[in-house]
Amino acid sequence: MLTKKLEHELNMLERHILVLKAVIRGEPIGILKLAEETEFPKHKVRYSLRVLEQEGLIEPSLRGAVVTDKAKKFIACLKSDIERLDKKLNQIYQ
Repeated sequence: MLTKKLEHELNMLERHILVLKAVIRGEPIGILKLAEETEFPKHKVRYSLRVLEQEGLIEPSLRGAVVTDKAKKFIACLKSDIERLDKKLNQIYQ
């Protein structure tokens, strides 16, 4: 199915954003606490943390992950980014 990969990517994006929001709420926070709070398996939390760190949205500390200033900007722009993508999807559909 043509949309299967897009659906998979959206699911990963959702997980990354939920992990980021949990870091924002509980920073500094470690993998075990994040897995407990998000109900994602530890290996998926670890992967999301790696992606978020590569994007510059979080950074490691001795006590766990903490957000960067870039994360706050990302969250602030997230709604408009999603609206833009939704508009694009609707254009494809029509």
